[in-house]
Amino acid sequence: MSSFLGRSTNTNPTATTSSATGQELVNDISINNPPEDSVSDLSFSSQQDLLAAASWDKKVRIYEIDSNSGNNQGRALYEHDAPVLSCVFSPDGARVASGGADKQVKLFDIASQQAQQIGVHDAPVRAVRFVECGPTNTPVVVSGSWDKTLKYWDMRSPQPVSTVNLPERCYSMDASQKLLVVGCADRHVCVIDLNNPQQIFKTSMSPLKWQTRVVSCYPQGNGYAIGSIEGRCAFSYVDEAEQSKHGFSFRCHRKTPNSTGTSALRTNTESHIYSVNSIKFHPVYGTFSTAGSDGTFCFWDKDARQRLKSFPELNHSITSSAFNKNGSIFAYAISYDWSQGHQGNRPDYPTQIKLHPTNDSEVKQKKKKI
Repeated sequence: MSSFLGRSTNTNPTATTSSATGQELVNDISINNPPEDSVSDLSFSSQQDLLAAASWDKKVRIYEIDSNSGNNQGRALYEHDAPVLSCVFSPDGARVASGGADKQVKLFDIASQQAQQIGVHDAPVRAVRFVECGPTNTPVVVSGSWDKTLKYWDMRSPQPVSTVNLPERCYSMDASQKLLVVGCADRHVCVIDLNNPQQIFKTSMSPLKWQTRVVSCYPQGNGYAIGSIEGRCAFSYVDEAEQSKHGFSFRCHRKTPNSTGTSALRTNTESHIYSVNSIKFHPVYGTFSTAGSDGTFCFWDKDARQRLKSFPELNHSITSSAFNKNGSIFAYAISYDWSQGHQGNRPDYPTQIKLHPTNDSEVKQKKKKI
């Protein structure tokens, strides 16, 4: 077990007993008939073990998984007219919303196997979420786009219920309870109180120095994690007093090459830095995962500022991840994330979705030493 070692932005967690041994991923199961191009998003149903996968091949696939054996099969498939960039299950598990480069927001009904367009933007749709707005908890789909707007859709009308102007293009978005957070280009972060969804509650700059890659709201709805292309994560709180006391950032998804050669070379501390592509919170314990372009994922405890478990490098980028309804399965997608430009998009680059069976020693908070 290792520690985040305080609140310093120079924190660099190291592993001891939580280090990878190379055997942790041996029993991980591959999803049958995976997407044919990079996987942009994964989402589990909160009601049953169904997994939705959005892909650059213009399709959203829904897989049915046996949580005991890991056996899986395709349950449904529907298409967009361009790469799909986001997908998410509704809270009741009956529908999937998705958005893509075709500028459309679509809604798919699991029972009827029918998809319909419920919204449209002026530019690609980067993220979609189901949220409940106002004092009456009105259910809507919210979409964030590169057209610098956030739009709310009531799923029955082609016109948005409301439109919110963003300071920049939406790069990532997440919601929990009454909190909606949008990570935008140029490091802008917009916080919205869904009791008053038509206006931005607070706009700030990311505490990280480089481009925002992902935002993920805490299950309690009082703050959010943010990851960037510089191999760092930050934990922020909406309340200023909480932020002052508990906010911090730390390094992750970085590698220091093995030193060889002369003494001068051996003293070189240069690190290779990788993008943090996915941050997900465990539905039971509230611990969280990070996954990145370095081909690794880790489990962490933000409250104790400890890394719980690191896993072996997969030699290919992890583009998205998700926990199932009780956190017993961690799904992760191996596919190209364009972090090395077009030259890295080799014909032999794999596209896979893997299922990792978790255990409490990996994802549950450690008991404090007295």
